[in-house]
Amino acid sequence: MSAAPVIWAIAPSHTYLLRHEVLWPDKPLDYVKLDDDAEGYHYGAFQDDQLVAVISLFVNGSEARFRKFATSPAYQRQGIGSALLRYVVAEARRLEASCLWCDARQDSAGFYARFGMQPEGDVFYKGPIAYLRMARTL
Repeated sequence: MSAAPVIWAIAPSHTYLLRHEVLWPDKPLDYVKLDDDAEGYHYGAFQDDQLVAVISLFVNGSEARFRKFATSPAYQRQGIGSALLRYVVAEARRLEASCLWCDARQDSAGFYARFGMQPEGDVFYKGPIAYLRMARTL
């Protein structure tokens, strides 16, 4: 079993390659850049000094949303994404949000449910991929 990942705040640009590789490899790199990346908080999980997972947090008043959560395939199912999400839940609380939500790929809903997130509303699609809004109170 690997040591726990080290989690650091990172620049938005440091998230782009993993976002692209994991989430939208068939799209151009610019597709994974967000117009409001400069206003967000971006975190990376490092294993053996290598960036292996990223997540971006956006806080608007009492509401926090995380986006572009991606873990390198070679490091999935090792607890790294879970550690990163726990970190972001704590950060959202620290930033005084009372609600945390995301647009989750439907096939990942079970993962988010383990963190107390529940589906809200109907399934929707981004291209061919089914999504659910999932949220929890903090």
